[in-house]
Amino acid sequence: MTLVPKWIAWEVTRACNLACIHCRSSACLGQFEDLDFSTQTGFKVIDEITSISKPCLVLSGGEPLLRSDIFELAAYGTQKGLRMALATNGTLVSDDICQKIKRSGIQVVSLSLDGANAKTHDAFRQQHGAFDTTLKAASLFQKHGIPFIVNSSFTQQNHEEIPATYQLAKTLGAKAWYMFMVVPTGRGQALIKTLLHDEKYDKVLDWHYQMESEERDMLVRPTCAPHYYRIRFEKNKDRGERVKSRPLSFSTGGSKGCIAGQSIITIDVKGNVNPCSYLPLSAGNVFQQPLKEIWHNSTLLNNLRNFKAYKGKCGQCEYIKTCGGCRTRAYYMRNDYMAPEPLCNYIPKRRNAVV
Repeated sequence: MTLVPKWIAWEVTRACNLACIHCRSSACLGQFEDLDFSTQTGFKVIDEITSISKPCLVLSGGEPLLRSDIFELAAYGTQKGLRMALATNGTLVSDDICQKIKRSGIQVVSLSLDGANAKTHDAFRQQHGAFDTTLKAASLFQKHGIPFIVNSSFTQQNHEEIPATYQLAKTLGAKAWYMFMVVPTGRGQALIKTLLHDEKYDKVLDWHYQMESEERDMLVRPTCAPHYYRIRFEKNKDRGERVKSRPLSFSTGGSKGCIAGQSIITIDVKGNVNPCSYLPLSAGNVFQQPLKEIWHNSTLLNNLRNFKAYKGKCGQCEYIKTCGGCRTRAYYMRNDYMAPEPLCNYIPKRRNAVV
């Protein structure tokens, strides 16, 4: 079976009207606007994508709604047979924007809620009123019949609000809720000492397992928490149940942990192809070479697909194909993207496993 990207996040701009503390691209206003590529270049990128597969293509940023041609890009992708998605912070959403979303063929939109109340969310987003505008955006999406998902990022600062944030996403009518464990990239590097780990991390993953087993109305997935899939496998096995797999959806969901460079990639605003949204290593540049060539021939991407080459306890772990460990945390915290996942405390059962 030929390996193809099923999900591509495309950073169409690095400009943003917020300056969130965990932003992977350190996006802001007034610094990155000159990086934005032309509409025609955008069309060519979409052509490159369709030459290799027909993935879900997420128009991301920065804040993609700051691009005046964002709906031209979306409509072109729709015309080419791609499932188009939009990742927005919600602050610029209006009735007019919702109508343009529908006309362009965008099928799903994501919003972010980083807490169950304004104080917590606005602190993450570093802007007073951000929480209220997100709730308003969710209401507008409901009004216009636009399916949306909610992404929520957590560290030690806000993890106690995880259950309440999940309930809020459900109340708002989200089709899916993704619990992101913050990855220390971009501005998120400043949060490295506040990442969830050890007992707190395991407790959160245990809570998610129980919640997921009972949830019937909304798709839920922990994201950038790859060893959850080892935990889920073990718990299902203990209960005598088979692991229930759902297909890859808008976000990095599915039934496997880290899928960087395997079924997903990111294209940044400069054209660099990265294994995921958080690992800032270039496999090649789509402005300079065919995406098909990058996908098949990149040393970086092929390393990530070669589980036998993983180092330390990840390479020796019986769950390597289920989990994979976060390659970005390994890169930032151990200076090697093939190193063991720093936040996993599982010891492989194989003899002489290296921790």
